[in-house]
Amino acid sequence: MKNTITELCKKWGADLVGFAPIDRFPANSAVRKLLPEAKTVIGLGFRVLRGAYRGIEEGSTYYQYTTMAVENMEETVMPMVQVRLSMYLEEEGYLALPQRRHQQIMAEENSTNPEVAYDAVYRSRPQETQMDFSEAAVLCGLGEIGLHGAILTDEFGPFVRVCFVLTDAEIEPTEIKKPHLCDKCGECVKGCPGKAISEDGKVDPWQCAVYYNGANGTKNPFMPPEAFASFDDRIEIIAGEAKVTPETARKILDNIYFYPPAQHAYQCSICGRACDMSCYMHLEQKGVLTKSFNTPFRKRDEWKFDIKDFDIE
Repeated sequence: MKNTITELCKKWGADLVGFAPIDRFPANSAVRKLLPEAKTVIGLGFRVLRGAYRGIEEGSTYYQYTTMAVENMEETVMPMVQVRLSMYLEEEGYLALPQRRHQQIMAEENSTNPEVAYDAVYRSRPQETQMDFSEAAVLCGLGEIGLHGAILTDEFGPFVRVCFVLTDAEIEPTEIKKPHLCDKCGECVKGCPGKAISEDGKVDPWQCAVYYNGANGTKNPFMPPEAFASFDDRIEIIAGEAKVTPETARKILDNIYFYPPAQHAYQCSICGRACDMSCYMHLEQKGVLTKSFNTPFRKRDEWKFDIKDFDIE
């Protein structure tokens, strides 16, 4: 069954398939609550097109990353493979429970998801059980966790998204990968245009949301010169130097109208997860990724605007 599922899922569009027995998960794991009968967690990994990031790297196209690398993946490509896999398992007489990320439901009371509009996030209400996607990805043998919390895979580095199917079928497990990709180089920390990642890799979700949406004008080709004119610290915001709180982040986000959102509350990313791009380039330069390309990801010097262009009276 393991080989059949792997072949089918890859035929349907998954790039990575891994299997974790339920006994790999802690006794208090959400996985055990979601499907008490579960015996196996099946992990599915999907590459995010390298070209979708390169549009932001070049400053040439941004909307394609949001629509094709985030929204289309989460809302169409990945769920279809989950549904097909679940139907196959049901045809074989087993239970199957697909699990995708709750993009608009936060486990923390006052947190946010940078990929979606902050006012579309569901907070301070009773929530259903949510599995830990990073934990499950590791236990299914899909990859390891990098310094900034991203899942890193041998093939695609951090350019990957994951989802899962829980089943009562007992399937031969995939070996857990020994961490070997992340060397704690700190390129993800340096790459963030809003200093949202601390030196030890902790990500401030509100700081991330502000600069994911394009508050750093030196890396935003859509920002008008008069942006944030009503803010006393407008230059600090535009330079990526402002330290935000959840309250100030909301105010800044309410004043970011530089590019329209996609559907399903997905915000147009201006940074394109610069942390992931920096991480990917480091792994590529080290030569540790098994999937190679004819040309390097970064072909030219990194571009940016002069902060002086925004320093108007």
